[in-house]
Amino acid sequence: MDPITAAGAPHPLGATFDGAGVNFALFSENATAVELCLFGADGAERRIPITRRTLFVWHVYVKGVRPGDRYGYRVDGPYDLRQGHRFDRNKLLIDPYARAFDGKIDYTSPAFADPSLVPPHTIDSAAATPKSVVVDSTFDWEGDRPPGIPWTRTVIYELHVRGFTKLNQAIEPSQRGTFLGLASKASIDHLRSLGVTTIELMPVHEAIDEPELFKRHLTNYWGYNTLGYFAPDQRFAATRGRAVYEFKEMVKALHRAGLEVVIDVVYNHTGEGGTEGPTVAFRGIDNRMFYRLERNDRARYVDFTGCGNTLNMSHAQTMKLAMDSLRYWVTEMHVDGFRFDLAPTLARDQRDPQRLNSFFDIVHQDPVLSQVKLIAEPWDLGEGGYKVGNFPILWTEWNDRYRDTIRRFWIGDKKVIAELGYRLTGSSDLYASDGRHPHASINYVTAHDGFTLNDLVSYSKKQNQANGEANRDGTDQNYSSNCGIEGETSDPSVNALRAKQMRNLLLSLVVSQGVPMISSGDEIAKTQKGNNNAYCQDDVISWIDWEIADASRALFEFAKKAIAFRQTHAAFRRDTFFSGTPRDHGGRGISWIRADGGEMSALDWSDPKTAFMAMLIVSDSPAQRDVDEEGEADSATYLVAMNAENSPQELQIPAIAPSGEWVIEFDTGSPAREGTRVTSGPIEVGAKAMIVMWRS
Repeated sequence: MDPITAAGAPHPLGATFDGAGVNFALFSENATAVELCLFGADGAERRIPITRRTLFVWHVYVKGVRPGDRYGYRVDGPYDLRQGHRFDRNKLLIDPYARAFDGKIDYTSPAFADPSLVPPHTIDSAAATPKSVVVDSTFDWEGDRPPGIPWTRTVIYELHVRGFTKLNQAIEPSQRGTFLGLASKASIDHLRSLGVTTIELMPVHEAIDEPELFKRHLTNYWGYNTLGYFAPDQRFAATRGRAVYEFKEMVKALHRAGLEVVIDVVYNHTGEGGTEGPTVAFRGIDNRMFYRLERNDRARYVDFTGCGNTLNMSHAQTMKLAMDSLRYWVTEMHVDGFRFDLAPTLARDQRDPQRLNSFFDIVHQDPVLSQVKLIAEPWDLGEGGYKVGNFPILWTEWNDRYRDTIRRFWIGDKKVIAELGYRLTGSSDLYASDGRHPHASINYVTAHDGFTLNDLVSYSKKQNQANGEANRDGTDQNYSSNCGIEGETSDPSVNALRAKQMRNLLLSLVVSQGVPMISSGDEIAKTQKGNNNAYCQDDVISWIDWEIADASRALFEFAKKAIAFRQTHAAFRRDTFFSGTPRDHGGRGISWIRADGGEMSALDWSDPKTAFMAMLIVSDSPAQRDVDEEGEADSATYLVAMNAENSPQELQIPAIAPSGEWVIEFDTGSPAREGTRVTSGPIEVGAKAMIVMWRS
């Protein structure tokens, strides 16, 4: 029986269920014909020609279609590589606005055949292509509200849904590796106990693998290869067909626990890759509209991403797709913000990324998007793509200069002393001149891309052989040290030094101005066996081992204490940059101290003799105390000493510091001294050790 159809409406795009049927709407500027394809439970396909087109939107209403039904499109038009057109009506295509998908690509299928190698209109790909799924968006949020964590209170925890939950024996077996596993009591208890406030999820959009990974019997575990910008990834669903519902349940549970949810999004490229990638979506719907093509050869894709293609944000409809997706995840899925992968790509007009272009203008004025957390990965792979410090005022940025400076200092590099001062105080050299605040700097020592914290102090060289690229992939510039032995060892002295260095790196992060970000598992010394590019390792290399050893438990307790200290002391989460010294204008400030207690001179900064630095934070006047974003004042005095030398240093308490009794809050070299009180120096700062002292 043929379905009952009507003209339908051009808005909204996608598949919209109204209780009786579904309105389907697809935008294609250059198509000449479009068919809606409905699939039964047995896989049988019914094709419905869409005869109505309004302003390039092809639309039809089909009565009787319901949530859970599967569909796709076939789009016809010119196949002309010189003009950038790759239409092929025998390629089944997903809906770019689909809220859910069913099935995966068959990697041996004609969906992966390069259309330039065969005549178009000859090979059908329906059996090998994922199907879009109609979704009923009804959900009881039970009064869910965003936690609204101020930036000065924010501590980010970056995690992979599967990797964080897969091996946790405290989670129900059916929920391990899923959104519901992250929503479980075991997961939430760990996150709350650690003290983090904001969970940054690695990509959760529906993603696909690259053909090359299939050939190597690997998968794109990280998920930076998006297929659908509105659909949560099927692989994180505990029950088939429930990904949307379970994602919402996860967000609701995390919000109830006071935890924000930020998602990592990839609007710079799609999973279709280069010309040898699959034709399953954008390439077949309107290649010239969705992708940037080389001006002199439109058969080739512009590639600023290293992934084969670049989305064409210069086209209004492609821009609309990204903005509609972002708003959907805030309004319908209740996320609290976004981390934008390779963000400069979104700002490129022709080739060069612009500081302010239409993408940022639209976000700035949008009443929804302008109110959520916006985090940029401020570089891409194109010429001029390194844009750290150049994003607009609403944006924060992953600060790789912070990462590299802290790493280099703790391996004993004296050359970074001058830069270290900037990084510890919020990187005012990068963010102070354009109206932004210290929280514009997302400070991190490790992230998903690179060594884990444990591996950073255990390996001098990457060990990526499992990736199948002869160890050529992944960066060689790690600024790491194996502390004397490469890889795992039972040597107690080496392991003690490694544990101390991990404490140093975590404590440096916590006492720095800006927003700290911790990579999941670092708090329990997760290892990837030296793999610094585990994007294709959906196995124990990437998953967190929750069988926590005593040493790992000690590191967790240290991290927990350090985060709590930061949240208690507003001086380390200021809303404004430091200006002047404590003696200038009778106000608040910071002084930089040598081991002899004297203030650092210009020569000390420009030609340091030791990898040692101390900072004195003083608030002389009650009227000018350190104040965070919420207006909380802090009138205490702090002395933070960092010794990256291989021998102890004697620190004199500076004469400019207020006199009185000091509490040693942290001593990474001699934890037994923590909690003790001193009134005078010298104070020994152990080799490769850090001390934090304070007095009220």
